[in-house]
Amino acid sequence: MSANEDQEMELEALRSIYEGDESFRELSPVSFQYRIGENGDPKAFLIEISWTETYPQTPPILSMNAFFNNTISSAVKQSILAKLQEAVEANLGTAMTYTLFEYAKDNKEQFMENHNPINSAVNIDKQYHLN
Repeated sequence: MSANEDQEMELEALRSIYEGDESFRELSPVSFQYRIGENGDPKAFLIEISWTETYPQTPPILSMNAFFNNTISSAVKQSILAKLQEAVEANLGTAMTYTLFEYAKDNKEQFMENHNPINSAVNIDKQYHLN
């Protein structure tokens, strides 16, 4: 099967699996976002996966540059991306977008264990209530 055929099959599967899931967003037929954690969760984060022309034979592009992640330190983002990259290497040649999103969901607490929200609304709110 060609990369394009693999991508079409995976796209169809992702649309079916995540239909109605508010955490999933299809940015384009080759680019997807998934929010790990519930709305309002200070440890929630957003992962973006973009397929290259030759994906899944070559790795997808992983990103955490979304504005949603602006309270997460670059060290925590780099740590999460490094762990996801290991999963990419283990799954190279196979449809892995769903696998990567599920891996992040299953490991959210471990991924975010060193996260201290920076200027988050929760911390600001607490400051006002303590006075």
